[in-house]
Amino acid sequence: MAKRGRGKPVRRRDRKGTTSGGRRKPCPYCRDKVEQVDYKDVSALRKFISEKGKIRSRRITGACRRHQAQIARAVKRARELALLPYVNEGGRDDHPRRERGDRDR
Repeated sequence: MAKRGRGKPVRRRDRKGTTSGGRRKPCPYCRDKVEQVDYKDVSALRKFISEKGKIRSRRITGACRRHQAQIARAVKRARELALLPYVNEGGRDDHPRRERGDRDR
């Protein structure tokens, strides 16, 4: 039988080079003791949307599971009522697509 020369596998928490600190940042809504996320509070909801218009994840925003679900629902509702854009104003103009025949040579 052949031996595996790798030894013990490195556990995720034992990896070197990770810069993640110990504590997660607290949920902004739990910290302020807010029960329900308001879809009309557009300035607060903009913090949870990326430049492209995507809803940011819990890992990025620091929101708890309950409030993240409420944030997603509020963003979708605000988009439906035209309070928030579905995509960024710049849209696709940042990087125009090339046609098949357009090559830089």
